[in-house]
Amino acid sequence: MEGIVINNIALNEAMTMLKDTSRTFYIPISYLDVGIKEAVASAYLCMRAIDEIEDHNDLSDELKVELLLGISEIFESQDIKEAPQTHKILSPYRTVLPAVSMQLDDWALLCPPSAASIVYRYTAKMSLHMAEWVKNGWKIHTEEDLDGYTYSVAGMVGEMLSELWFWHDGTQSDSTKAIAFGRGLQAVNILRNRDEDIKRGVDFFPDGWGFKEMQQYTRRNLQIADSYIADLKNGPALKFCKIPLALAHATLKVISAGGSKLTRNAVLKIVNTVTG
Repeated sequence: MEGIVINNIALNEAMTMLKDTSRTFYIPISYLDVGIKEAVASAYLCMRAIDEIEDHNDLSDELKVELLLGISEIFESQDIKEAPQTHKILSPYRTVLPAVSMQLDDWALLCPPSAASIVYRYTAKMSLHMAEWVKNGWKIHTEEDLDGYTYSVAGMVGEMLSELWFWHDGTQSDSTKAIAFGRGLQAVNILRNRDEDIKRGVDFFPDGWGFKEMQQYTRRNLQIADSYIADLKNGPALKFCKIPLALAHATLKVISAGGSKLTRNAVLKIVNTVTG
């Protein structure tokens, strides 16, 4: 990792947005070292920005595809490093889209230049995959379909993080296990958001699956995720990954017992235990 120049104002704004959009990831990102903190915050917010487009209730599927493909093209070209561009295609919808989406350029430019090619490549790839899932109506019939979806929206995040750990300090990790790390976290979200997804007409459960089968799928991936972090050396990568994985295991336990999510106090207790 080359020398990093930090824009504290931009970082503070990003951390505020992270806190507003996902405390699950705000907490582990806040523990990261200078440089890798900016890279992971940039990546998470870029991906959250496009996720909000994919899931938006008031945008037509045709418009979602158009915007996601446009964003994918911009990030694939990496021209965003020279001049902000996503605002041009998103600005007509600024009264509809949330702030995290409208500030996509800001999140992209937060990334340290030497890590930008990693973050931009995966943002482009995720945007493209999301556009394809919107096109096919999120149709999931088999476990293979489910694997495809959870890879598109989370497994590739694990892949990207593995590349960022190596960029930061040379940390080696297993990219296949990294995919399961992301996939397991997403499977927990699918279980947790089941009722909400059904109400909006989306069913991520393969044909014939109930909660039992989805919980088994989730546990299988979380077990691989446990192996992924067990292989990591002490450092920022391990410190980061332990927190969301511990929260995922605890949330799955709550769901299995008939609950829906962890209490704020439970989250704080788990974080304190994990971070020592």
